[in-house]
Amino acid sequence: ALAALLGLEGDMTVVAQVARGDEVVAAARAHAVDVALLDIEMPGMTGLDAAAALREALPGVRVVILTTFGRPGYLRRAMEAGASAFLVKDAPA
Repeated sequence: ALAALLGLEGDMTVVAQVARGDEVVAAARAHAVDVALLDIEMPGMTGLDAAAALREALPGVRVVILTTFGRPGYLRRAMEAGASAFLVKDAPA
């Protein structure tokens, strides 16, 4: 649903979607992404670990964490992992 909404924006193109955190870096490489939108809770690898892996592999990619976990500890960990932004959503889907 979020990808469809983002696709409606004239200056954005959704080039990849993955369901698992351990697929993020490969998808980012394959599609030359500028921004990765990640949830903290992902199977295979957490979004925080995926953000850190992206920072290591593709330092030019900006990471936005979108999550229901709005506690300060998660924000701190996201920034340490290299996230450029941290947005709290009110529903898990």
